[in-house]
Amino acid sequence: MHEYLVHNEQLLPVSQVRLSPGQAGLLNGWGLFSTLRVYEGLVWAFERHWKRLMRDADRVQVPVTHDPATVLEGIRKVIAANQVRSGCIRIYFVFNKSTAWHSSERMPAVDLLIYSTDLPIRVGSTELTVMSHGRHAASPLAGTKVTAWLNNVWHLEQARRRGFEEALLLNERDEIAECTAANIFCVIGGTLLTPPPASGCLLGVTREVLLEIAPKAGIRTIERALALPELLNADEVFMTSTTRNVQPVRRIDEVSFPQAPGPLTERLSRLLSEEIRHSLQG
Repeated sequence: MHEYLVHNEQLLPVSQVRLSPGQAGLLNGWGLFSTLRVYEGLVWAFERHWKRLMRDADRVQVPVTHDPATVLEGIRKVIAANQVRSGCIRIYFVFNKSTAWHSSERMPAVDLLIYSTDLPIRVGSTELTVMSHGRHAASPLAGTKVTAWLNNVWHLEQARRRGFEEALLLNERDEIAECTAANIFCVIGGTLLTPPPASGCLLGVTREVLLEIAPKAGIRTIERALALPELLNADEVFMTSTTRNVQPVRRIDEVSFPQAPGPLTERLSRLLSEEIRHSLQG
C-alpha cells in the first residue's frame, strides 16, 4: 500500500487513518471492494467497476450514498499524491452498522476507502491446482465481490502450499467456476468458452470486456457450464483479471498445455491491450 489514501473523501497518510472495532462490517466482512488498473497515471474502466459495485451493493444491502464523481475524484487524488504511473487502485465500502454488534461512535453508515498499490509481478504463464467446493453457486451472495474474502485467500494459500500460483475452484456440482482472483477461459476447437454466472463465478470486468471484443473479432464465444475433463482436454487455457489482463495457463495439476500461450490466447491478449489503449485515449 502506498503512503496516501482517501478515507471518507479526505486525503490522509496511512498513519493517520483510524478504523474502529466498532465498525461492524470491518470485522464481519460486510462490505464491498473493487480493484482497478492504472496505466500512465490514468484509471481504466472506472464506469464498469462502478456499475458492478452498485449492483453488488444492492444485492448485499450496503447503503452506498457516495456518487461516482466524488469517488473518481478521490481516485485521482490518490494517484496524484502517490505519483502512480502504473499500479492498482482499491475502492472499499464498509458497512458500519450492519449488526447489533457495533459501537455508538459517530460514523457514517458506510465508510469509503481508496488506496493505491504496486502492480503484482506476474511474468509468463502460470500453473493451477484444482480444489473442490471452492464456490457455492447456490448461495444468494455468489458472484458478489465482498470484503469477506477468507474463502478466496484460504484457497489461494492452499494452492501456494502445494507449489502452485493459483487455485481452480469447482462449485458444488463439480463444474468449473473460476480461480480465487481471476476468471477462467479455454479454447476448444477454435471456440472460446468460459463458465456462466450460474457457476458462481464473479463477473470480472476484464472478463466482460473480453466477451465483448472477441465476437467482434470473429471469435466464436460461448458461456456455458464446463466440466473439469473438458478444461483439461482444451487446446488452450488462460485466466483474466484486472492485474493479469490475459495470463496463459501452462499446467493444471498433472496436465500440461504445450501451447501456453496458444495462438488464440495471444490474439486475445493483443485485442485487449488495444481496447485498453483506445479507451484511455478516448
